[in-house]
Amino acid sequence: MLRDLNHLHGRTAVARDGDIGSVQDIYFDDEAWGVRYLEIDTGNWTTEGRVLISPYSVDHAGLCAADIVRVDLTRQQVRDSPSIDTHKPVSRQHEAEYLRYYGYPLYWGGPNLRGMGEYPVPGFIGAAPIPADVRQQFSLYGDKPPGDVHLRSASHVERCAIEAVDGSIGHIRGFIFDDEAWVIRYFVVDTRVWWPGGKEVLLATHWIDDIDWFASSVSTSLTRQAIKASPDYDESILIDRAYEARLHDFYRKSGYWSEEKGRGPARGSADM
Repeated sequence: MLRDLNHLHGRTAVARDGDIGSVQDIYFDDEAWGVRYLEIDTGNWTTEGRVLISPYSVDHAGLCAADIVRVDLTRQQVRDSPSIDTHKPVSRQHEAEYLRYYGYPLYWGGPNLRGMGEYPVPGFIGAAPIPADVRQQFSLYGDKPPGDVHLRSASHVERCAIEAVDGSIGHIRGFIFDDEAWVIRYFVVDTRVWWPGGKEVLLATHWIDDIDWFASSVSTSLTRQAIKASPDYDESILIDRAYEARLHDFYRKSGYWSEEKGRGPARGSADM
């Protein structure tokens, strides 16, 4: 199902044996657009006050509740997890330490969104033995695997300007993510500053041509007029595959779901 990422903000994170805090932010990577971590404000019961929780531990069914996020961890596991200063960029070294602690596979270096897989399937929880292929990844990359860090905080990306091929069109107001694959599918773009009486629209992440994090701008080859005339986005209405198809047809773009043919049921549709 497709959901507004902002709806996770402020939810209470509930472990197997009690609350661990509330969701304050979300980290995603700007290459595959995978949601990598939820940042949890734990208050004063942990040393750092903030911890990261991977989608691997999140109960998918629990997301249907309006005010909680259930995680398949204990409070002690969370308390003992590696400290990460969320006020600074999260390095690959810190991520490797975190993933080693929980026994999760590395997501970088592989062919798919989750490294060797597409979905954050539970099974690497807590003290469970680390599979041989995961051990091989760690032995290969160690604490300093190659590649640039591409983690971004959702709160830092919101308000970035959207630059069409012929000028500014608005700014990022939020994100729409697939709660099964945990991948961001769309930017929610507010055009009302550029266009008085305007509206909110969706732009697919794979329609983005360039991102300038220093200038806080995101560029697309679409025109302002096309974006202005595109189907409206109404956050009160669930996004289904029919809406997605209409949006892609409007821009004459192929849908991301076409790549999933032959790999099981289509994802991201509200009736799935």
